[in-house]
Amino acid sequence: MTPYRESRALSPPLPEERGAISASVRKALGEGTAVTLPSEPVAAADPFGDDLQLALYVLYELHYQGFEGVDDRREWDPDLLRLRRRLEDRFLGAVREAAPGGDDVEEALADLLVEPLGDDPTSMTHFLQREGTHEQLREYAALRSPYHLKEADPHAWVLPRLHGRAKAGMVAVEFDEFGAGHPESIHARLFADLMADLQLDTRYGHYVDATPAEALASVNLMSTLGLHRALRGALVGHFAVVEVTSSPGSRRLARAMRRTGAGAAAERFYDEHVEADAVHEQVVRREVVAGLLADEPHLEPDVAFGVRATVLVEDRLAARLLPAWRAGRSALRRPLPS
Repeated sequence: MTPYRESRALSPPLPEERGAISASVRKALGEGTAVTLPSEPVAAADPFGDDLQLALYVLYELHYQGFEGVDDRREWDPDLLRLRRRLEDRFLGAVREAAPGGDDVEEALADLLVEPLGDDPTSMTHFLQREGTHEQLREYAALRSPYHLKEADPHAWVLPRLHGRAKAGMVAVEFDEFGAGHPESIHARLFADLMADLQLDTRYGHYVDATPAEALASVNLMSTLGLHRALRGALVGHFAVVEVTSSPGSRRLARAMRRTGAGAAAERFYDEHVEADAVHEQVVRREVVAGLLADEPHLEPDVAFGVRATVLVEDRLAARLLPAWRAGRSALRRPLPS
């Protein structure tokens, strides 16, 4: 295992291509050339599939850590942005079609606010708490690392687009996520410590090639919503789901880490979220969501869509992982080194 170092110290290499779209993006960035891609591959691509999701992930990463050897100015390359818009339209269109529902936010959140009395067979965290192996916890951490090693960053995009109660509440929650002034307590750093306990490589982007499309879609949804002012309501809905479900889910994962002897840092990451996110849930619902809708009531359908979209992508990820784990197989595109 690579010795620990700050996960964001260096930009990662470009990931391997997974089809015509991601190959075109990789070639343009790797060679410093214009992206050339006819419309047919995008129109025919599976909106939830590996090729489109990886291409979208790579284009979004230009706004975060960038890539080794890629000129930072490509972040605002007009051709890349035009391609990104086509991919976003394909992805969001499919999400809207697969996650229909009403425009009432409380109704959209209702099921998430009630913990099941027994075991939920469709839940990743219930499975890991009850019977997940050490290796399955390692896989879960690896495929979540593209998000958790930049935790809170996608949601920070919405801050300049909020005001009043919503902005104050959002900043309060983000302040905690970013360590409340203590760099060693930044949640992304705590997750890197968790990965080290699980004998995983802590470098940013290291496990993208092993990460299935369903997990990339979960990360991409945050960036899609965060990078567009027009989708600020949906980003708030997404954030509400994250905070509402985080505390009970983290409690289950903390128990799984203890049961398997994962290590003190692995336990600490989820223990921290049990306590912090129980408070964050109330702030998000009472200040961020309620504050936004008090100022901009026309955004309620967007907030409700953000809730439904988040539930959809997480359900799709669970449907990918759980059958593999129950069958004793790796859920990753390639198994982790022992």
